[in-house]
Amino acid sequence: MDENNNIDLSVNLGSFRFANPVIAASGTFGYGIEFSPFVDLNKLGGFCTKGLSMKSQVGNRVPRMIETSSGMLNAIGLENIGLNRFLEEKLPSLEKVQSRLIVNFFGDTNTEYVEMASALSDVKRIDALEMNVSCPNVEEGGIQLSSDSDILQRVVEAVRKVTDKFLIVKLSPNVADITELALAAEEGGADALSLINTFVGMKIDIKSGKPWLANIVGGLSGAAIKPMALAMVYKTTRAVNIPVIGIGGISSVEDALEFLMAGASAIQIGTANFIDPSITIKVIDGLRDYCQKNNLKSLVDLPLLE
Repeated sequence: MDENNNIDLSVNLGSFRFANPVIAASGTFGYGIEFSPFVDLNKLGGFCTKGLSMKSQVGNRVPRMIETSSGMLNAIGLENIGLNRFLEEKLPSLEKVQSRLIVNFFGDTNTEYVEMASALSDVKRIDALEMNVSCPNVEEGGIQLSSDSDILQRVVEAVRKVTDKFLIVKLSPNVADITELALAAEEGGADALSLINTFVGMKIDIKSGKPWLANIVGGLSGAAIKPMALAMVYKTTRAVNIPVIGIGGISSVEDALEFLMAGASAIQIGTANFIDPSITIKVIDGLRDYCQKNNLKSLVDLPLLE
Protein backbone atom coordinates (compact mmCIF):
# COMPACT_ATOMS: atom_id res chain seq x y z
CA MET A 1 0.00 0.00 0.00
CA ASP A 2 1.36 3.42 -0.94
CA GLU A 3 2.15 5.38 2.24
CA ASN A 4 1.27 8.78 0.82
CA ASN A 5 -2.30 8.38 -0.34
CA ASN A 6 -3.38 4.79 0.32
CA ILE A 7 -3.29 3.86 -3.37
CA ASP A 8 -2.30 0.23 -3.80
CA LEU A 9 0.08 -0.16 -6.74
CA SER A 10 0.90 -3.79 -5.97
CA VAL A 11 0.28 -6.49 -8.56
CA ASN A 12 0.14 -10.26 -8.26
CA LEU A 13 1.46 -12.53 -10.97
CA GLY A 14 -0.22 -15.66 -9.77
CA SER A 15 1.04 -16.04 -6.19
CA PHE A 16 4.09 -13.85 -6.91
CA ARG A 17 3.68 -10.29 -5.63
CA PHE A 18 5.35 -7.09 -6.84
CA ALA A 19 5.07 -3.85 -4.86
CA ASN A 20 4.25 -2.15 -8.16
CA PRO A 21 4.16 -3.29 -11.81
CA VAL A 22 7.28 -1.42 -13.01
CA ILE A 23 10.31 -3.59 -13.73
CA ALA A 24 13.59 -2.55 -15.35
CA ALA A 25 14.28 -4.72 -18.39
CA SER A 26 17.30 -6.92 -18.94
CA GLY A 27 20.13 -5.47 -20.99
CA THR A 28 19.23 -1.87 -20.15
CA PHE A 29 19.87 -1.73 -16.41
CA GLY A 30 23.27 -3.34 -15.94
CA TYR A 31 23.19 -5.77 -13.04
CA GLY A 32 21.03 -3.34 -11.09
CA ILE A 33 23.63 -1.84 -8.82
CA GLU A 34 25.00 0.36 -11.64
CA PHE A 35 21.76 2.36 -11.60
CA SER A 36 21.72 2.94 -7.84
CA PRO A 37 23.18 6.49 -8.21
CA PHE A 38 20.13 7.44 -10.31
CA VAL A 39 17.31 5.28 -8.96
CA ASP A 40 16.24 4.12 -5.50
CA LEU A 41 16.14 0.43 -6.36
CA ASN A 42 13.86 -0.22 -3.39
CA LYS A 43 11.06 1.74 -5.08
CA LEU A 44 10.94 -0.49 -8.15
CA GLY A 45 8.62 -3.43 -8.55
CA GLY A 46 11.71 -5.30 -9.66
CA PHE A 47 14.64 -5.29 -12.05
CA CYS A 48 16.12 -7.81 -14.45
CA THR A 49 19.85 -8.32 -14.61
CA LYS A 50 21.85 -8.27 -17.78
CA GLY A 51 21.59 -11.70 -19.41
CA LEU A 52 23.90 -14.20 -17.69
CA SER A 53 25.60 -17.31 -19.03
CA MET A 54 27.68 -19.95 -17.26
CA LYS A 55 30.93 -18.46 -18.60
CA SER A 56 31.70 -14.84 -19.42
CA GLN A 57 31.17 -13.62 -22.98
CA VAL A 58 32.75 -10.66 -24.78
CA GLY A 59 29.92 -10.11 -27.23
CA ASN A 60 30.08 -8.91 -30.83
CA ARG A 61 32.55 -6.61 -32.58
CA VAL A 62 32.02 -2.85 -32.53
CA PRO A 63 30.22 -0.83 -33.68
CA ARG A 64 27.32 -2.65 -32.08
CA MET A 65 24.84 0.09 -31.18
CA ILE A 66 23.28 2.79 -33.33
CA GLU A 67 20.36 5.16 -32.85
CA THR A 68 17.46 4.95 -35.30
CA SER A 69 14.29 6.91 -35.88
CA SER A 70 12.32 6.54 -32.62
CA GLY A 71 14.53 3.73 -31.38
CA MET A 72 17.90 2.03 -31.41
CA LEU A 73 19.59 -1.03 -32.85
CA ASN A 74 21.91 -3.13 -30.76
CA ALA A 75 24.08 -6.13 -31.55
CA ILE A 76 25.82 -6.37 -28.19
CA GLY A 77 25.84 -10.14 -28.46
CA LEU A 78 24.93 -11.08 -24.87
CA GLU A 79 28.17 -9.78 -23.37
CA ASN A 80 28.26 -10.61 -19.66
CA ILE A 81 30.62 -11.37 -16.77
CA GLY A 82 29.45 -14.94 -16.26
CA LEU A 83 27.65 -16.60 -13.38
CA ASN A 84 30.51 -16.88 -10.87
CA ARG A 85 31.62 -13.26 -11.15
CA PHE A 86 28.01 -12.10 -10.84
CA LEU A 87 27.57 -14.07 -7.63
CA GLU A 88 30.90 -12.87 -6.23
CA GLU A 89 31.04 -9.25 -7.43
CA LYS A 90 27.48 -8.01 -8.02
CA LEU A 91 25.08 -9.98 -5.85
CA PRO A 92 26.52 -8.91 -2.45
CA SER A 93 25.63 -5.27 -3.24
CA LEU A 94 22.04 -6.32 -3.94
CA GLU A 95 21.43 -8.32 -0.76
CA LYS A 96 19.63 -5.51 1.06
CA VAL A 97 17.64 -4.21 -1.91
CA GLN A 98 13.95 -4.83 -1.24
CA SER A 99 12.56 -4.95 -4.78
CA ARG A 100 12.32 -8.18 -6.73
CA LEU A 101 15.58 -9.39 -8.24
CA ILE A 102 15.02 -11.21 -11.52
CA VAL A 103 18.04 -12.87 -13.10
CA ASN A 104 17.89 -13.12 -16.88
CA PHE A 105 19.83 -16.13 -18.16
CA PHE A 106 20.55 -18.06 -21.34
CA GLY A 107 22.55 -20.98 -22.66
CA ASP A 108 24.05 -22.19 -25.92
CA THR A 109 22.67 -25.67 -25.26
CA ASN A 110 19.72 -27.23 -23.49
CA THR A 111 22.15 -28.54 -20.89
CA GLU A 112 23.46 -25.04 -20.17
CA TYR A 113 19.95 -23.72 -19.62
CA VAL A 114 19.37 -26.46 -17.06
CA GLU A 115 22.75 -25.92 -15.38
CA MET A 116 22.17 -22.17 -15.12
CA ALA A 117 18.67 -22.57 -13.69
CA SER A 118 19.88 -25.14 -11.19
CA ALA A 119 22.79 -22.98 -10.01
CA LEU A 120 20.67 -19.84 -9.71
CA SER A 121 17.97 -21.71 -7.80
CA ASP A 122 20.38 -22.25 -4.91
CA VAL A 123 20.74 -18.49 -4.36
CA LYS A 124 18.22 -17.25 -1.81
CA ARG A 125 18.41 -13.54 -2.77
CA ILE A 126 17.26 -14.24 -6.33
CA ASP A 127 13.48 -13.94 -6.50
CA ALA A 128 12.78 -15.05 -10.07
CA LEU A 129 14.41 -16.29 -13.25
CA GLU A 130 13.83 -14.97 -16.76
CA MET A 131 14.77 -17.30 -19.61
CA ASN A 132 16.08 -15.55 -22.70
CA VAL A 133 15.13 -17.96 -25.49
CA SER A 134 16.16 -15.72 -28.38
CA CYS A 135 19.68 -17.09 -28.82
CA PRO A 136 20.83 -19.89 -31.18
CA ASN A 137 20.87 -23.35 -29.62
CA VAL A 138 23.85 -25.50 -30.61
CA GLU A 139 22.15 -28.78 -29.64
CA GLU A 140 19.20 -27.98 -31.88
CA GLY A 141 21.19 -27.22 -35.03
CA GLY A 142 21.62 -23.52 -34.30
CA ILE A 143 17.88 -22.81 -34.26
CA GLN A 144 16.55 -20.22 -31.82
CA LEU A 145 14.39 -21.76 -29.10
CA SER A 146 11.92 -18.94 -29.62
CA SER A 147 11.22 -20.02 -33.19
CA ASP A 148 10.20 -23.64 -32.58
CA SER A 149 7.37 -24.38 -30.15
CA ASP A 150 8.26 -28.06 -29.66
CA ILE A 151 11.90 -27.32 -28.80
CA LEU A 152 10.88 -24.42 -26.58
CA GLN A 153 8.44 -26.55 -24.60
CA ARG A 154 11.05 -29.27 -24.16
CA VAL A 155 13.69 -26.88 -22.80
CA VAL A 156 11.25 -25.08 -20.49
CA GLU A 157 10.15 -28.46 -19.14
CA ALA A 158 13.79 -29.38 -18.45
CA VAL A 159 14.41 -26.09 -16.64
CA ARG A 160 11.18 -26.41 -14.67
CA LYS A 161 12.35 -29.72 -13.24
CA VAL A 162 15.40 -28.16 -11.58
CA THR A 163 13.99 -24.94 -10.15
CA ASP A 164 11.24 -23.84 -7.80
CA LYS A 165 11.94 -20.17 -8.55
CA PHE A 166 9.28 -18.11 -10.26
CA LEU A 167 10.04 -18.81 -13.93
CA ILE A 168 9.48 -16.20 -16.64
CA VAL A 169 10.06 -17.02 -20.31
CA LYS A 170 10.95 -14.03 -22.49
CA LEU A 171 9.59 -14.38 -26.03
CA SER A 172 10.85 -13.04 -29.34
CA PRO A 173 8.53 -11.22 -31.77
CA ASN A 174 10.43 -12.61 -34.78
CA VAL A 175 8.02 -15.49 -35.29
CA ALA A 176 4.93 -16.21 -37.37
CA ASP A 177 2.57 -16.48 -34.38
CA ILE A 178 3.80 -15.53 -30.92
CA THR A 179 0.84 -17.23 -29.25
CA GLU A 180 2.10 -20.65 -30.38
CA LEU A 181 5.34 -20.04 -28.50
CA ALA A 182 3.47 -18.60 -25.54
CA LEU A 183 1.32 -21.71 -25.27
CA ALA A 184 4.38 -23.94 -25.57
CA ALA A 185 6.14 -22.09 -22.74
CA GLU A 186 3.01 -22.32 -20.61
CA GLU A 187 2.70 -26.04 -21.29
CA GLY A 188 6.37 -26.45 -20.39
CA GLY A 189 5.76 -25.03 -16.94
CA ALA A 190 6.47 -21.30 -17.17
CA ASP A 191 4.91 -19.23 -14.38
CA ALA A 192 4.76 -16.11 -16.56
CA LEU A 193 5.79 -14.72 -19.93
CA SER A 194 7.60 -11.50 -20.80
CA LEU A 195 7.21 -10.06 -24.27
CA ILE A 196 8.45 -8.79 -26.52
CA ASN A 197 12.18 -8.98 -27.10
CA THR A 198 13.66 -6.92 -29.97
CA PHE A 199 12.79 -7.04 -33.67
CA VAL A 200 15.51 -7.83 -36.20
CA GLY A 201 16.59 -4.66 -38.00
CA MET A 202 19.48 -2.94 -39.75
CA LYS A 203 20.78 0.47 -40.79
CA ILE A 204 23.10 1.38 -43.67
CA ASP A 205 25.64 4.20 -43.82
CA ILE A 206 24.90 5.70 -47.24
CA LYS A 207 28.32 7.37 -47.36
CA SER A 208 30.29 4.17 -47.03
CA GLY A 209 27.63 1.85 -48.40
CA LYS A 210 28.14 -0.45 -45.43
CA PRO A 211 25.95 -1.46 -42.49
CA TRP A 212 26.35 0.67 -39.38
CA LEU A 213 26.62 -2.46 -37.24
CA ALA A 214 29.62 -4.78 -37.55
CA ASN A 215 27.15 -7.64 -37.10
CA ILE A 216 25.10 -6.20 -40.02
CA VAL A 217 21.78 -6.73 -38.23
CA GLY A 218 20.75 -6.07 -34.67
CA GLY A 219 17.76 -5.86 -32.37
CA LEU A 220 15.42 -2.90 -32.76
CA SER A 221 13.94 -1.49 -29.57
CA GLY A 222 12.43 1.76 -28.35
CA ALA A 223 9.30 3.74 -29.15
CA ALA A 224 9.21 2.50 -32.75
CA ILE A 225 8.15 -1.00 -31.69
CA LYS A 226 5.50 -0.08 -29.12
CA PRO A 227 2.37 -0.50 -31.30
CA MET A 228 3.52 -3.96 -32.43
CA ALA A 229 4.51 -4.97 -28.91
CA LEU A 230 1.17 -3.81 -27.57
CA ALA A 231 -0.72 -5.86 -30.16
CA MET A 232 1.31 -8.98 -29.35
CA VAL A 233 0.75 -8.55 -25.62
CA TYR A 234 -2.98 -8.07 -26.18
CA LYS A 235 -3.15 -11.18 -28.34
CA THR A 236 -1.05 -13.31 -25.99
CA THR A 237 -2.95 -12.42 -22.82
CA ARG A 238 -6.05 -13.84 -24.46
CA ALA A 239 -4.33 -17.06 -25.51
CA VAL A 240 -2.68 -18.17 -22.24
CA ASN A 241 -3.73 -18.59 -18.63
CA ILE A 242 -0.50 -17.34 -17.05
CA PRO A 243 0.49 -13.70 -16.43
CA VAL A 244 2.14 -11.65 -19.15
CA ILE A 245 4.71 -8.91 -18.56
CA GLY A 246 4.54 -6.32 -21.32
CA ILE A 247 7.72 -4.98 -22.91
CA GLY A 248 8.38 -2.80 -25.93
CA GLY A 249 8.89 0.95 -26.29
CA ILE A 250 7.49 1.96 -22.91
CA SER A 251 8.78 5.42 -22.03
CA SER A 252 5.91 7.10 -20.19
CA VAL A 253 3.08 6.38 -17.79
CA GLU A 254 0.69 6.56 -20.74
CA ASP A 255 2.59 3.75 -22.45
CA ALA A 256 2.57 1.67 -19.27
CA LEU A 257 -1.17 2.16 -18.84
CA GLU A 258 -1.82 1.00 -22.39
CA PHE A 259 -0.03 -2.28 -21.73
CA LEU A 260 -1.83 -2.79 -18.42
CA MET A 261 -5.20 -2.06 -20.05
CA ALA A 262 -4.33 -4.51 -22.84
CA GLY A 263 -4.03 -7.24 -20.23
CA ALA A 264 -0.41 -7.18 -19.05
CA SER A 265 0.00 -7.90 -15.33
CA ALA A 266 3.22 -5.86 -15.16
CA ILE A 267 5.54 -4.00 -17.51
CA GLN A 268 9.24 -3.72 -18.20
CA ILE A 269 11.01 -0.53 -19.22
CA GLY A 270 14.08 -0.97 -21.40
CA THR A 271 15.55 1.47 -23.91
CA ALA A 272 14.05 4.48 -22.11
CA ASN A 273 16.51 3.82 -19.25
CA PHE A 274 19.32 4.97 -21.55
CA ILE A 275 17.52 8.24 -22.27
CA ASP A 276 16.38 8.94 -18.72
CA PRO A 277 17.89 6.72 -15.99
CA SER A 278 15.09 7.71 -13.60
CA ILE A 279 12.23 6.88 -15.97
CA THR A 280 11.14 3.85 -13.93
CA ILE A 281 10.48 6.03 -10.88
CA LYS A 282 8.67 8.61 -12.99
CA VAL A 283 6.35 5.93 -14.37
CA ILE A 284 5.63 4.62 -10.86
CA ASP A 285 4.79 8.15 -9.71
CA GLY A 286 2.68 8.61 -12.82
CA LEU A 287 0.66 5.48 -12.09
CA ARG A 288 -0.03 6.75 -8.59
CA ASP A 289 -1.14 10.14 -9.95
CA TYR A 290 -3.38 8.49 -12.55
CA CYS A 291 -5.10 6.38 -9.91
CA GLN A 292 -5.58 9.39 -7.67
CA LYS A 293 -7.04 11.56 -10.44
CA ASN A 294 -9.38 8.79 -11.54
CA ASN A 295 -10.47 7.77 -8.04
CA LEU A 296 -8.94 4.31 -8.31
CA LYS A 297 -7.89 2.65 -5.07
CA SER A 298 -5.65 0.15 -6.82
CA LEU A 299 -4.47 -0.97 -10.25
CA VAL A 300 -6.98 -3.82 -10.04
CA ASP A 301 -9.61 -1.16 -10.76
CA LEU A 302 -8.05 -0.17 -14.10
CA PRO A 303 -10.40 -0.53 -17.08
CA LEU A 304 -9.38 -3.47 -19.28
CA LEU A 305 -10.03 -4.12 -22.95
CA GLU A 306 -12.54 -6.83 -23.72
